Amino acid sequence: MNIGVLALQGDFIEHVGVLQTIGVMPRLVRLPGDLSGLDGLIIPGGESTTIGKLAEAFGLIHPLREFSKTHAIWGTCAGAIFLSKDVHRDQPLLHLMDITVERNAFGRQVDSFEIDLPVPFFEDGQDHPYHAIFIRAPIIKSVAGEAKTLLTLPDGRIVAAQQGKLLATSFHPELTPDPRFHQYFSALARS
Repeated sequence: MNIGVLALQGDFIEHVGVLQTIGVMPRLVRLPGDLSGLDGLIIPGGESTTIGKLAEAFGLIHPLREFSKTHAIWGTCAGAIFLSKDVHRDQPLLHLMDITVERNAFGRQVDSFEIDLPVPFFEDGQDHPYHAIFIRAPIIKSVAGEAKTLLTLPDGRIVAAQQGKLLATSFHPELTPDPRFHQYFSALARS
């Protein structure tokens, strides 16, 4: 199993560390050729406009769209924004997931928070909630078409969605010692 991590900007090293702990071979992706031989790709958190502009500069937009036709892609925080079809502002997007995302939906850095969420699609997700970390996080305002809601906050706001082999999370699973989201994505990439 080979999972790439888009390494243009953001917290890609943290994803690499989690992948290594679950026995997955990670590869940093910076150029289109780096996608060859991968089973899936993680687009990390960071600054979504910067990630998009760098992806354009390195000629990655079209190759990422092609990759998504047969491979799994997971966007965390800024990566979820980059995967979305709409953010109600002008910035480079992959336009892959039929989701609308609101950037910085919870406010500034000082408004970052952590919360335990039940995850019914994990084998033990009801009894062992997932500790989710939100840092200047987006919110998934809506899902449409083939996209489906995976997780919500207690107030109903959507924080994880899936569309086929595409996964988007508003939070940062790479910042916790809990590898279950990385395991879930690895299984998705393997399917």
